[in-house]
Amino acid sequence: MLKTDKIDFVITWVDRTDEKWIQEKRIYDKKNPGDNGIHRYRDWENLRYWFRGVEKYAPWVNKIHFVTCGHLPIWLNVNHPKINIVSHKDYIPEEYLPTFNSNVIELNFHRIPGISEQFVYFNDDVFLIRPVKPEDYFKKGLPCDMLAFQPIVVKPENTLMAYIFLNNTAVLAKHFDKRKNIKAQPFHYFKPGYPLLYLFYNMLEYIFPLFTGFYTVHGAAPFKKKSYEQLWEKENDIFTQTCSHKFRNKDDINQYLIREWQKLNGDFSPQNIQKNFRYFEVQQNNTELMQTIVKQKVKTICFNDTNPEIEVDKVKMELINAFEMILPKKSQFEI
Repeated sequence: MLKTDKIDFVITWVDRTDEKWIQEKRIYDKKNPGDNGIHRYRDWENLRYWFRGVEKYAPWVNKIHFVTCGHLPIWLNVNHPKINIVSHKDYIPEEYLPTFNSNVIELNFHRIPGISEQFVYFNDDVFLIRPVKPEDYFKKGLPCDMLAFQPIVVKPENTLMAYIFLNNTAVLAKHFDKRKNIKAQPFHYFKPGYPLLYLFYNMLEYIFPLFTGFYTVHGAAPFKKKSYEQLWEKENDIFTQTCSHKFRNKDDINQYLIREWQKLNGDFSPQNIQKNFRYFEVQQNNTELMQTIVKQKVKTICFNDTNPEIEVDKVKMELINAFEMILPKKSQFEI
């Protein structure tokens, strides 16, 4: 890999047992209504398997920027040459701190000192379970992604995300004409190999002249630093507004805006990103999720914590046992 083609990983993490963090959060809880459920900050105690997966399945990664508000896992080898420990205060402007809003944390990644032009963002619920290559994320310097329409829908249990996706779409509509964009890059919308469902969506959506929403993937997200810089310059007001919110808020935008910006600009490599990825929402019964991990059915999985009612300790142990079956060996990222 050429020096100019370096690819960094970025991962965010919070330790909800940190007393200092708890006390600071309590100060703002009552003054700042927003998305502040317990499942927003739950720790599944499986972060070491993320690092084991990276060491085993992505040894080519340049740097891992490990982003927290300042706390660290006691087992983490902070002296590993590939780890860059990043505190929020190291890159988020002081006027936005402290923050408990994942959108603020994600929308400022381009400010991380030393971050490469090409980087991949991982939530701490997105794991590698099979080997990946640089070309899974970037081809000829372009992020690998899929440009597909999908109407914004409202989930009764989580109405907030519909607001945020609508806000993203409203920003994009200021800069792009839907039909003109389809005509300008038809092979990015109708790429052979895209899932048939989304090819159908794209054809159907051409009937409607206005944007109704985009297909989003809660998985490993490839970004160009330049894309962040462009949007911060063009839409500074709404970025600044979002960053002023201590917790996720219905008036926010989020990092998917930047991802769609790349795609509508044609600044990406069209790929079927569903092919080697599976998304799960953690339930009381997670048989399919466990089998996907143990049998390593795909390269990347996400298990999103959206259900505050599940029996956490039971599911946590099931996940740890599944990871132990494929990643039992301690990594060099662990002390």
